[in-house]
Amino acid sequence: MESDPTKKKAIFRISNLSKIYRTGEVSVRALNDVTLDMTEGDMTVLLGPSGSGKSTFLNIVGGLDRATSGQVFFKDRELTACTERQLTKYRRDHVGFVFQFYNLIPSLTARENVHLVTEIAKNPMSAEDALELVGLQNRADHFPAQLSGGEQQRVAIARAIAKQPEVLLCDEPTGALDSKTGVLVLEALARVNESLGTTTALITHNAGIQNIAHRVISFIDGRISDDHRNETRIAPSEVVW
Repeated sequence: MESDPTKKKAIFRISNLSKIYRTGEVSVRALNDVTLDMTEGDMTVLLGPSGSGKSTFLNIVGGLDRATSGQVFFKDRELTACTERQLTKYRRDHVGFVFQFYNLIPSLTARENVHLVTEIAKNPMSAEDALELVGLQNRADHFPAQLSGGEQQRVAIARAIAKQPEVLLCDEPTGALDSKTGVLVLEALARVNESLGTTTALITHNAGIQNIAHRVISFIDGRISDDHRNETRIAPSEVVW
């Protein structure tokens, strides 16, 4: 039985978060007064159309972008008050990122791509263990060009989790993949969440993916339009693409 989420700690506390992008005289409000807590160990799916604010939200929580106003706390640290140097350390020590495009180094093997992260992490797992967790232990010595798109994405996940981050932030990780390959990637993310307890947030346009998550947050026009927990969850293999 799943533990009571109310007894878990909030890993993020976000209050009145807004982000305005300005180009000349044009202002675009990407986030508009967003307030929520995110619970340790949850897998959260962020839904919404393009331009709804979900990527901006993820980038601010991940320390890649700054808010115009409002506050973001990671545990007891106020990220919105951090210097650039402090944000860089926060990203390095606590956050793993997975994007739609894999950003692997072509001249390095899967193992070597993952090992890049373990060299700078405080408490890394081995590259071999990270690849095993995403089901690619037998492809460790292959170069990206020798791997399928789904395999490359799973190497990217292994690279992100090898430093054992507390938070894994994924922006459209299945966006460039077909359904069969996408399921393998979702299975890898679910395995990481369950095995390591990594707090995971996943942006997707595919509404079917929401059913694998503990929690689903929908964005429209920079605001949260819906926020609910799934009473029952499905396996990634059951997702309708």
